[in-house]
Amino acid sequence: MIRKLKLKFVVLAMTALFALLTMIVTGMNLINYGSVVEEADMILSVLSQNKGAFPDFEGEQGGRLPHNMSPETPYESRYFSVFLNESGEIISTDISKIASVNYDSAVEYAQTVLNRNETQGFIGEYRYIFCSEQNGSRMIFLDCGRRLDFFYNFLYTSAGMALAGLIVVFFVIFILSGKIIKPIAESYEKQKRFIADAGHEIKTPLTIINANADILEMEIGENESLADIQQQTKRLKALTNDLVLLARMEESEETMQKIEFPISEVVAETAHPFRTLALQQGKEFVCSIQPMLTLKGNDKAIQQLVSIFMDNALKYSPPGGTITLNLVKQNRSLYLSVFNTAETEIRQEQLSHVFDRFYRTDASRNSETGGHGIGLSVAKAIVTAHGGRIHASSQDGRSFRVTAVFPL
Repeated sequence: MIRKLKLKFVVLAMTALFALLTMIVTGMNLINYGSVVEEADMILSVLSQNKGAFPDFEGEQGGRLPHNMSPETPYESRYFSVFLNESGEIISTDISKIASVNYDSAVEYAQTVLNRNETQGFIGEYRYIFCSEQNGSRMIFLDCGRRLDFFYNFLYTSAGMALAGLIVVFFVIFILSGKIIKPIAESYEKQKRFIADAGHEIKTPLTIINANADILEMEIGENESLADIQQQTKRLKALTNDLVLLARMEESEETMQKIEFPISEVVAETAHPFRTLALQQGKEFVCSIQPMLTLKGNDKAIQQLVSIFMDNALKYSPPGGTITLNLVKQNRSLYLSVFNTAETEIRQEQLSHVFDRFYRTDASRNSETGGHGIGLSVAKAIVTAHGGRIHASSQDGRSFRVTAVFPL
């Protein structure tokens, strides 16, 4: 239990940190990439307005660059352009401002852009724009290699640093997790010891009270007060046994001896006596068990699980109601479920609490049936000890189904 709590803490902390770092790294790199694209598009916009070249800065009629563009940009930028006539045929190319592209390469890039049917985008490390001009159109390609190299270097560096940080923090959290959950672990251990010790201490006076009540009954005969004493001591003894059992189940969750056993036979044998009880109460009992199924676990615990399910179904189903037990294999899991019609309405918000200790959907009904609200808590501990999961459902509010799923 403590080991699982520690693992959950580490997983939760690392998941939160991973999500936070992912958002930060992703946001930074998206902003960085957006800056690369924005700068490239600004340069291409200037080039497209001047027929594939930067403005001529000489003379009184010299052009002007945008206020946020460096005067060095025209001398640093490497670009080329391809001019097409109105029919889409390549008329000329201008590769004077780039050394890494020849005529054939420029034509090939232009053909690729034509096939894409896009006016703007990336082709390799080149950002391009397809703009209309008088008597034709022009494709302008800007070399963004250095800008993209910087972007990818930043991307890999930030991702690597985030990963390294995650690894370091993982070891720190793993080491400190024991100290962090130590108060919870101590409280949990004290609770278990208290329940176990109190259970053993209560059993003796309960036995004495019950024995004295029996002696008084033999001396003075049947008496309503004595009957109440015997009934309440019996209920309190059953509650004590359930609490001690629950503490033992949670304590032995990791040390429970497990062997391969025929679960189909165990479930059938355990459920058989409940068929007679159901018939005596005028209830229909349907049992559907897939044969030849096996499970690696504790057969005694599974017997107790089936007994809890069936006892719960018998207690809370109305006269003339229906009880159904199913055991089936689906994919790599075994599904054990018990269904019963309900005498009182079951609300959806109650279903998430039925496995809590002492929780009762109907307190008056529990008093009549002798229930303590412990049975399904024990069932959950048994299923958890087998590495499974358990859940409750109600389709119409007038029925109840509890299902245990065991991995194979």
